Amino acid sequence: MPQPHLLFLALIAATAGVTSWAPAAHAADPAPLTTLSERSGFLKTGRYDEVIALCEAFAARYPAAVRCIDFGTTPEGRTMKALVASNTGAFTPAAARERGLPVTLIQGGIHAGEIDGKDAGFLALRQVLDGEAGAGVLDRQVLVFVPVFNIDGHERFGGWHRPNQRGPEEMGWRTTAQNFNLNRDYAKAESTEMQAMLGLINQWDPLAYVDLHVTDGAKFEHDISIQVEPVRAGDRPLRAAGTVWRDGVIASLAAQGSLPLSYYPSFVEYDNPASGFEDAVAPPRFSHGYMQLRNRLGMLVETHSWKDYPTRVRITRNTIVAVLEQVAQHGRDWRAQADAADARASQLAGEPVALSHKVGEKATTVAFRGYAYTRTPSDVSGALMTRYDDTTPQIWNVPMRGDVQDDLVVAAPRGGYLVPAAHASRVAASLDTHAIAYRRLTQPQTQVAVEAFRADSTEFATGSVEGHQRLTVKGNWKPETVDIGAGALYVPIAQPKARLVMSLLEPQAPDALASWGAFNNAFERKEYMEDYVAEDVARAMLAADPVLKAAFEQRIKDDPAFAKSPQARLEFFARRHESWDTRYNLYPVLRTDTAPR
Repeated sequence: MPQPHLLFLALIAATAGVTSWAPAAHAADPAPLTTLSERSGFLKTGRYDEVIALCEAFAARYPAAVRCIDFGTTPEGRTMKALVASNTGAFTPAAARERGLPVTLIQGGIHAGEIDGKDAGFLALRQVLDGEAGAGVLDRQVLVFVPVFNIDGHERFGGWHRPNQRGPEEMGWRTTAQNFNLNRDYAKAESTEMQAMLGLINQWDPLAYVDLHVTDGAKFEHDISIQVEPVRAGDRPLRAAGTVWRDGVIASLAAQGSLPLSYYPSFVEYDNPASGFEDAVAPPRFSHGYMQLRNRLGMLVETHSWKDYPTRVRITRNTIVAVLEQVAQHGRDWRAQADAADARASQLAGEPVALSHKVGEKATTVAFRGYAYTRTPSDVSGALMTRYDDTTPQIWNVPMRGDVQDDLVVAAPRGGYLVPAAHASRVAASLDTHAIAYRRLTQPQTQVAVEAFRADSTEFATGSVEGHQRLTVKGNWKPETVDIGAGALYVPIAQPKARLVMSLLEPQAPDALASWGAFNNAFERKEYMEDYVAEDVARAMLAADPVLKAAFEQRIKDDPAFAKSPQARLEFFARRHESWDTRYNLYPVLRTDTAPR
């Protein structure tokens, strides 16, 4: 009886349009490099020691085409491995740049329970190297394959770690050993693993970045979603390349029998299929929301969790091959378009830049391939629960909101940003992680015309998110004149990563350093008057300033809430007194129209 993995490979060949499958190796040839997953008929997945062994084994088996590299160490001391594969001999970032080769970076296991990408990636790579799939794709690009990104989470191994997912029998954990969700960390980049990954990205500058996941959510027939940016956001001309890439991969999957989607199938109203879907733009905490800020192509791949593991691995393998085929066909042209986008980004000074997006109310109807379902109260939870009958396919004609609109739009500074010396080290570390250009001022600057952001209102999150108390501020940039000390940073806007610079340093951007609580101290009041002191100060100010007295009395007449609040009335005077902290609610990053000396 054939081995399960041979049956699986036969299925792959059939879905790829091949009428028969036979091993490429002759009887005397060494056995193919297989994973535990493949040998088990894709019922299991291996541990990380298998990744280490296979990385070295691929490099030894294919010395002209593969290198095994290290790119970091996890908090628990595990080596982060990647395979570099190309038939061009370009095994370093410098060699790839010199030859004008597009680089495709594909990663698995960012959520280590969603481990399809690791097993599918090894399978796809072996088949490409053996000439069984993707003919010639490695002749025209460099592939950097990271089998497992979240390695410590991968080794937190056990059954039922993904209760909303069918297989494998055991798997890793969603978050890292430090409980970071890596796919919330691209912009703030505080985890050890993300800093290593961004170092790899900075070195190789991949044109295309592919992040392999598995969904949560409902039951339905669709088996994969492919989301790409830039398509609705980022550099406008580059969106055409993103669209071609997405549509080309989707067409390839559809031709192989999949039912792919171009949006993530998450209901607008939790657990209610009738509420339909919305297709939004991801902020830069997510992989595909981040890469478009660097003027590169980012793809989020989500196989459907309720498909069994052999099916999901097959479809992920097909996706990887389709991605490589698309980049091989279009990569040099797309790379030229990305370089042009870099040049355009360097000219954004003074131009409006969208830093967040929203989805409008306008909707169309989509015919979604779901299953029959009921919604009835549960005798366990008491809640209204959806129950699916996955033996009965059903078309859901449901609304799709896909009218993406710019939300927060900010004019780019004409010169750049100034970070005072007190905050320079902290901000410089973030800029270095993202390979953003800046320089330190060696001489103090006096009476510098800048724009300063003073918050009119602040709202601290009531709970912790990824270990942070997030902050929402409202306010505006306004002209001020300040002295800038030596050691301050100047971050010019005239650089290819201008959109990323703004996304980190504009205080109202969704994943700005300020939004993640990096500057919360600036929005906390630390000095104050005792009430009995404030009473005496207020009386003295009223006696000395008739204009102030009139304004105070008018405010009492016009604002009942103010009139009833002793603290608000005393603060009226405190804010006008010389003891008031002028740095309270002052965002500690400035904007400038001109480059400092």
